[in-house]
Amino acid sequence: MFGWDQWKKGFDQVEDTTARYVEQWLKSPLVLGPSGKALSEAMKVKASTDRAVAQWWGMVGLPTKRDQERTLHLLNQMQSRLIDLEEQLADTQAKLAAATRAAEARAEVKVGGKVEGKRARG
Repeated sequence: MFGWDQWKKGFDQVEDTTARYVEQWLKSPLVLGPSGKALSEAMKVKASTDRAVAQWWGMVGLPTKRDQERTLHLLNQMQSRLIDLEEQLADTQAKLAAATRAAEARAEVKVGGKVEGKRARG
């Protein structure tokens, strides 16, 4: 493995030197300025393309991305409200069941060995 260790050391040295050089070069204003302008122009082209596509979708009569997002938001709101209503219904049903059991327990009064009110179970 002697050859591998030497090769690895040489590779690491070349990689470190290259990485430092490339990092310096990428931080240079000569690279940052033009690449920033290119990115700005690319974003402008993308924005105009997005507007054109949305306009075309609208002319064809299909929902645009914004329309779809708005509809999805409304669906999410409706789902959230439905879940809240289901939870409220479950709570109300639990309270009603507890109140019914309590009322039944109060109605079952033993008098002379007999249960008055509701019939004894079992």
